[in-house]
Amino acid sequence: MPSHMGRMTETSFSLRTLEGDDVARKICDNCGFVAYENPKIVVGSVVRHDGRILLCRRAIAPRQGYWTIPAGYLELNETPEDGARREAREEATAQLAIERLLAVYSVPRISQVQLIYRASLAEPTIAPGIESQAVDLFAWDDIPWDELAFPSVHWALNHDRAAQEGAPPVPFTNPDGATGNTMPDGRALPVGEF
Repeated sequence: MPSHMGRMTETSFSLRTLEGDDVARKICDNCGFVAYENPKIVVGSVVRHDGRILLCRRAIAPRQGYWTIPAGYLELNETPEDGARREAREEATAQLAIERLLAVYSVPRISQVQLIYRASLAEPTIAPGIESQAVDLFAWDDIPWDELAFPSVHWALNHDRAAQEGAPPVPFTNPDGATGNTMPDGRALPVGEF
């Protein structure tokens, strides 16, 4: 198997704590290379058009069939803004105009940091992408609140509304005490889902 050094070797790792560190890490038994594991970065947008908000019905797990904002994992060598634009193209064939950073959410139980932007449609066309069963533009009162995929979708929609109503243009964070373990109404997320 290829090693981290580029030559063919058999590599084994042990979980150990380095001197001066307080976290056990995977360390190569042969050379001492430390395989750091870091949080995943998610990028996405609350997208508005003509007073309505773009939502995508997920075609993939987790939470298949539930509605979400266009969002997903940031790729290597990609800016967060470019990642948010790419996710909107992939999920809703949408072209975005990013306005500003709306929120930075932490979901520690799944080691995730989410960067959510405010955006608008640069072109007024949307259609389901490969990861979406459907896409639609919803008026606030028509949002399917009980069918939203993740707690952070609730947070982002409410924070976007607060921004729309004149909240200062600083990024929002998790609502007080919220860690993403439950939906805003207290329902637990199914095991193995975000």
